[in-house]
Amino acid sequence: MTLNSVKPGYSGIITTVGGHGALRRRLLDMGLTPNTKVTVRKVAPMGDPIELYLRSYVLTLRSEDAANIEVKEVTPV
Repeated sequence: MTLNSVKPGYSGIITTVGGHGALRRRLLDMGLTPNTKVTVRKVAPMGDPIELYLRSYVLTLRSEDAANIEVKEVTPV
């Protein structure tokens, strides 16, 4: 399952960070690394962007970029 398909109020563990080159490096630099717990807090009315909570901070990410991140164990918070 990809991060952009997780519903608000649910969390999961990042398994894989996809993308190529600068995009992948930027995602990893923002803390989106494997084995990190991430919670989807909100999704904008049109579906883009997505507000995430991870590593004690809030991150807003485009849905297109979130599609490059695989998660597992999606559970309600």
